[in-house]
Parts: sequence; structure tokens; C-alpha cells
Amino acid sequence: MFAAAVFACSQNGTLAGATETLIPLVSPTPPNATKNTAVFFITEWDGTRLERTDAEWKKALTDSEYYVLREKGTENPYTGKLTENKVEGTYHCAACGLALFSSKHKYDSQTGWPSFYQPINKANVTELEDKSIPSEIRTEVVCARCGSHQGHVFDDGPEPTGLRYCINSVALKFSKSK
Repeated sequence: MFAAAVFACSQNGTLAGATETLIPLVSPTPPNATKNTAVFFITEWDGTRLERTDAEWKKALTDSEYYVLREKGTENPYTGKLTENKVEGTYHCAACGLALFSSKHKYDSQTGWPSFYQPINKANVTELEDKSIPSEIRTEVVCARCGSHQGHVFDDGPEPTGLRYCINSVALKFSKSK
């Protein structure tokens, strides 16, 4: 059995790899939202990849979400709405809703982006070699379900892992614990 909750719903949103549990919106779509995007909060996942064309992603995501999630962009530090979030809950991929990080593993890295010392489930993130900066090889973090860029992981984090998952706020949707 797979658990999911609807955050916002489009006319043709589908949920690959999970059972849909439709729950009405608790609050209206934010006034600055330019897309009517289907975001399902998925806490358990069967490993089925979500495949969409670039045109489908452009239609589903805002311009800033598309830039970060699909073009591997980076938002400016200290500009993301989730950077200072201290509410207990789960951080999901903004493109497909897969649970990626928990507030239990979040800490203030003083870098300007939400930082976590581990993912909620190692199978939910994929780490790739990133050579986009010629003088530095980094480790990119992408959502395992949809392949969307989240940020990077570095080895300068706190114990117990010593890792810092430095994630773009716009790449995440937050669901508050009940």
C-alpha cells in the first residue's frame, strides 16, 4: 500500500508508483503561483520512475521551479521560503511529491539553503557526479522518482553522517506533521 496526499490538483495529474488518496486542499493555491500543478505527497514509493517530456514539465512547473528542477539551476542564497522553516514535517520533491527529507534531519548550515544531514530514505535520492564547474567535482542530488535536480551533497555536515545535503528551497514542497 502506498500513501499519498494531494497538495494541489491539475486536470490530468497522475500518480505513478503510488495509490492516490485524494484529500481536499487545506488552503488555496498561493497568489504568486502561476501554474496549477499536481503535487502528490508520497511517503512510500515502489520505485516506478515518473517520465514526462520537457513540454509537460514546463506546463506543470513555474518558471523558477523549471529552472532549478529541470535545468539544474540554483536559487540565490537566503531567498528560499523553506530555508528558515523550523516546523516539524516532511520535505517533498516539488516536481513529483516524493518524500526526500525530514525536519528531524534539517539543520542550519548558515549557507542560505535548506540543509539536511541525511535523506528520509536513501532510495529516494540519486547522487550523480557533477563536473559543471571545471575546477571542482561535486555530487549532485536528484529525486530518484522523477530525476529533478534538488541540489548537492557535501562532506562538511554534522554528525552522525558528516554530510550536508544543500537543497534548493524551490525544489521542495513542505508538508507539516499532524
